[in-house]
Amino acid sequence: MRFGLVTLLATLLIAACSSQVEGPAAQAAPVKRDAAGFPMPDRPVAGIVAAEWSNGPDRDAADESGQLIRKLEIKPGMAVADIGAGSGYHTLRLSPAVGDTGVVYAEDIVEAYLSGLKREAERRNLKNVKIVVGTPDDPKLPAGAVDRAVLVHMYHEIESPYALLWRLGDALKPGGRVGVIDLDRPTNSHGTPPALLKCEFEAVGYRQLSNTPLDGGIGYIAIFEAPVKRPKPAEIKPCKAPPAPRS
Repeated sequence: MRFGLVTLLATLLIAACSSQVEGPAAQAAPVKRDAAGFPMPDRPVAGIVAAEWSNGPDRDAADESGQLIRKLEIKPGMAVADIGAGSGYHTLRLSPAVGDTGVVYAEDIVEAYLSGLKREAERRNLKNVKIVVGTPDDPKLPAGAVDRAVLVHMYHEIESPYALLWRLGDALKPGGRVGVIDLDRPTNSHGTPPALLKCEFEAVGYRQLSNTPLDGGIGYIAIFEAPVKRPKPAEIKPCKAPPAPRS
């Protein structure tokens, strides 16, 4: 009898402990969303530290802009959005690529950066450059106007990537493409792991077309096709960043 009572008490104790593990403390944390229902990223967001990633000879020597233009098949007459244009390293090189019949939307959320870019574009008489002040969750581009969008060494700094990508979809023409250049390292180290980038774009409805390393050791370029159909903001599930590699 005593043995049976002890066994019963032990069973009840184990069940109680199990119910505690399976209770609220063990449940996944609720997804944080903004007022419009878009999820916030489930990974670190890097801070904006400068007007451009680098203006050194490494980018010029690697022909970063040339590689970007060729990979995205940017041609005269196209409308290209330079998201996070900063001081305009790529904007100033995209302008002659799209020619007089094309347009480059130089977009950034830091107006001081764009002020300097505007002065430089005027100095060079680049009449096809249009300055756009965006927000962390909206690039504020004209609807259905963009053939190509580029995000170069800045994706990891976007505070609201799902909202921004979703709204960028409004600006893209059918079949429009987005090119992202970044480094394969954690977002808090100013890079984006390719698998995480693919997951976040696909969560909003984009389709990845390619991901290839760039010549010169300056990162990779991932190319995505504009969404045909986008999920509702509340239906978007945030992607988890892969664990950081051990040093």
